[in-house]
Amino acid sequence: MKRTKVKYTDEHIGKIKVIPNFLPSPDKLILKEETVKVTLVLTKHSVDFFKHEAEEQHVQYQRMIRVLLELYAQNCNQMQKKRRAA
Repeated sequence: MKRTKVKYTDEHIGKIKVIPNFLPSPDKLILKEETVKVTLVLTKHSVDFFKHEAEEQHVQYQRMIRVLLELYAQNCNQMQKKRRAA
């Protein structure tokens, strides 16, 4: 990727207003849910797939698997609720 050289000028930027810091601290951004540690045996093909995808997305492959399972469980719960309501 070619970097563009920034050219700075000495221009008046107008009235500056300092705003209070409204952002939460980084530790408050991490939503912690109750977790349970399990041992799970997966095929090498599956693990290799998640490792490859995780590397491209710059995340942990275990996290990708955890999110996938969570989305699957949520979807199943919604489908069960719809069946019960019908």
